[in-house]
Amino acid sequence: MRPDHNFDKHALALDEVRLRQIIDAAPNGMLMVDRHGVIVLANTQVERLFQYDRSELLGTSIEELVPHAAREKHPAYRDHFFREPQARSMGAGRDLFGLRKDGSQVPVEIGLNPLVSGGETFVLASVVDITERRRSEERIRLVVEAAPSGMIMVDENGSIVLVNSQIERLFGYDREELLGQSIDMLVPASVRTKHPQERASFFADPRSRAMGIGRDLFGQCKDGTQIPVEIGLNPLMTEGERFVLASIVNITERKRSEALLQEKLLELERSNEDLQQFAYVCSHDLQEPLRVISNYNQLLASRYNGRVLDEAAGEFIEFTVDATKRMQELINDLLMYSRVQTKAQDFASVDCSTIVDMAIANLKLAIGESNATVICEPLPTVKGDSTQLLQLFQNLISNAIKFRSKKPPEVHISAESIGNSWNISVRDNGQGFDMKYANRIFIIFQRLHNKEMYPGSGIGLAVCKKIVERHGGRIWVESAPQRGTLFQFTLPKLD
Repeated sequence: MRPDHNFDKHALALDEVRLRQIIDAAPNGMLMVDRHGVIVLANTQVERLFQYDRSELLGTSIEELVPHAAREKHPAYRDHFFREPQARSMGAGRDLFGLRKDGSQVPVEIGLNPLVSGGETFVLASVVDITERRRSEERIRLVVEAAPSGMIMVDENGSIVLVNSQIERLFGYDREELLGQSIDMLVPASVRTKHPQERASFFADPRSRAMGIGRDLFGQCKDGTQIPVEIGLNPLMTEGERFVLASIVNITERKRSEALLQEKLLELERSNEDLQQFAYVCSHDLQEPLRVISNYNQLLASRYNGRVLDEAAGEFIEFTVDATKRMQELINDLLMYSRVQTKAQDFASVDCSTIVDMAIANLKLAIGESNATVICEPLPTVKGDSTQLLQLFQNLISNAIKFRSKKPPEVHISAESIGNSWNISVRDNGQGFDMKYANRIFIIFQRLHNKEMYPGSGIGLAVCKKIVERHGGRIWVESAPQRGTLFQFTLPKLD
């Protein structure tokens, strides 16, 4: 039943007819209600939204469109509006629903505006069906909730509008304590004053990015503790409003692992420096007593040469001189190995073709005696230590000549560009070896042959490996018995 009401007094003046036409053409539902809650005007969109003809609505109480659960409190809200008539959103911060003719409820967003006509005050309400928005928000909510990392959605004012359970675990808050609050509550006090400016900068240029690139970020937990975090920002537009969806990852364990790794690296670096210093000092300090032993053994051998000594005494002298020479050789090689770091030169542009020419010149005698052929294709210019690169090529060529087969040695050197590196190959036609020994040949003082057959300490390839690694590359080998050997190593290209 419509209340007893004189509708003639609400008849619109001629200039108000235009207002009626404008309201009827509005894309949103529009309702005009007097201070008693009576509907005096409704447009076509309201008919569609609530499934009434407007003739059924005019003169009816607005409470007919309010769900039963909220109907009792609605008159008090209306009275409050008419006591302080000003434009506002209805039910800010809570979900609103409208009641349709068929009894179903529709989620709505309502804006209230006071309007004076004929000396009376009315409220003009715009009503928007937000069903699709709610569906979209629900989809977003489901995706956000299922995310393995913390997800938080913030509007342009910095208010939190959505969080997932990972955020609750991460910061120690219930989501009810976060929703509607400023995001700044999760920002440490030391940087809180700058945060609004950074947020404004993001919305001025909304694009996916990592927050705080190049600096450490921390989040402020409920208990006051701070945790290191990694934050990714993504702009989001819904119903014409702009938001930022931030993914937040707790990187406490990563930071702890990085710190532990850094500590281990520093420890390894210190250990390596100590080892290099030890090798240098040992080799250097052992030179003098070794020289004394060698000199006196040689003096003993020369002074008593030809004199009557028993056979054992002569052998003892011979063994002592030989062992002294071998010890001298080992110490010199150890000194050379340590100098890869301790006596290293600064890197400069080095023409590898020129370096190979120098190595061939240094090995001219060995090449001639073995009737070896060394073919070098054009090699690149790299950044490196010219002295060490000369040692590298010279060791590999010398190795190919030393471990030759019955045929005259042939050494082929070439280079190939692969990505940001040069892949340099040194191939020979020598006796080769079984690949099960491949890991041994680069270890200091490791040998595949006895010293009587091939003299030397077995340090040459270990030095090659150390030189290549100092230049930021790696070295490896491919071989087979009586099939020759291929050494390959990488060197970075010039910037």
